Amino acid sequence: MNKTTRLLIARHGNTFGPEDVVTRVGTTDLPLVDSGLKQGQALGLYLKQEDLIPDVIFTSTLKRAIQTANEAQKTMQTSLPIARLSIFNEIDYGPDENQPEDVVLARLGSEALRAWETKAQVPTGWKVCAEDIINNWRIFSSQLLENYEGKIILVVTSNGIARFSPYLTADFDRFSKQFGIKMSTGALSLFEKTLALDFWTCLQWNIKPKPLETSSRTK
Repeated sequence: MNKTTRLLIARHGNTFGPEDVVTRVGTTDLPLVDSGLKQGQALGLYLKQEDLIPDVIFTSTLKRAIQTANEAQKTMQTSLPIARLSIFNEIDYGPDENQPEDVVLARLGSEALRAWETKAQVPTGWKVCAEDIINNWRIFSSQLLENYEGKIILVVTSNGIARFSPYLTADFDRFSKQFGIKMSTGALSLFEKTLALDFWTCLQWNIKPKPLETSSRTK
């Protein structure tokens, strides 16, 4: 029997409120604000309504990802153990960590930021190895097929890590041109894999579950 394995990748909810100065946060371990908690709940409601309740949940080790998963479980009415993996922690923005976007733009320039947003090309100064992140996704996805074939797996991670997941499709360039690579806070993407294919297929990218209440602005 050719079982289908589904991989759900979600970005954590908001870490800034409407009155906060939004900064570029990577390794800083911020908790969710109220709107972010609601995004987590909306994620869980969406998964429940779409019959996508996961069999297993993975998150980063950061508060914002763990809280998003916990809030999702509240509305899914599940109590799955959460496996916390450091490979899903947000990237280290180096000199741009905790800096407002106008400061980051002034240092890097618009072309460097555009290359990051559209092609996942790492700007100068950020402490990131793209090859390691891509390899982590590939190893992790292979382990899923060994341990959870035919199951639904939810990963809650961050923007900097999630944007490399389309490498699982074996054609990142085509994917990025068609869908883009940035995921919004609280958003979800759906991949699936069958034994008949050597790569994962992305069925949906950057789905934004309807918020339970109006969310605050995000970066």
